[in-house]
Amino acid sequence: LLFEHCPPASVVVSLLSLNKVTLFEMENFQGRKCELMDENPNVTEKELDKVGSIQVEAGPWLGFERQAFSGEQFVLEKGDYPRWDSWSNSHYSDSLLSIRPLLIVSHRYLPTKGQWPWDSADHKIHLFENTSYGGRKMEIVEDDVPSLWAHGFQDRVASIKALNGIWVGYEYPGYRGRQYVFEKGEYCHWNEWDASQPLIQSVRRIRDQQWHKRGCFEES
Repeated sequence: LLFEHCPPASVVVSLLSLNKVTLFEMENFQGRKCELMDENPNVTEKELDKVGSIQVEAGPWLGFERQAFSGEQFVLEKGDYPRWDSWSNSHYSDSLLSIRPLLIVSHRYLPTKGQWPWDSADHKIHLFENTSYGGRKMEIVEDDVPSLWAHGFQDRVASIKALNGIWVGYEYPGYRGRQYVFEKGEYCHWNEWDASQPLIQSVRRIRDQQWHKRGCFEES
């Protein structure tokens, strides 16, 4: 993240303290557990052989299929996930071996008010048909889009510019299939978001759970 004004250390600590997740070794929140408030590149080092269920007290978080934040991605917002298929939309893998928090904060600091404008209204993402930002372009501002086709855009998305906010794209309509998280930045080729092909058919914005209740979008 790029900030126009650097936040004081106390603000950084406060932001990090907003994140809390509990990982359980067994389904339905049973067995050994560990609580995290920061990223962990290898959850098996926390006395867990595997992750069978998850409780997110404050988030959102981003889980990964493999260690070192690699492989399939899983968006974990505030709530309970009693078994692996409750966080994996694709149902390809039941493995979650690394996890990190997603920091939702605007890029602007308001020094006159001494506060961060949480979850500001500037969320915008550009989707491009071809690599290197070529071909047809679709701009999404604020809204969740359960079907790109329904908005007059094709399912081929080969490059992306995430101008503000954190977004997640899905393989299929209705927020189904593999998930790809886009934090602020430019992605000139689909392999930069670890996809095997340029296929995205629905997109939604990840919201700050302090201000938006989970369930502001519908899955189908």
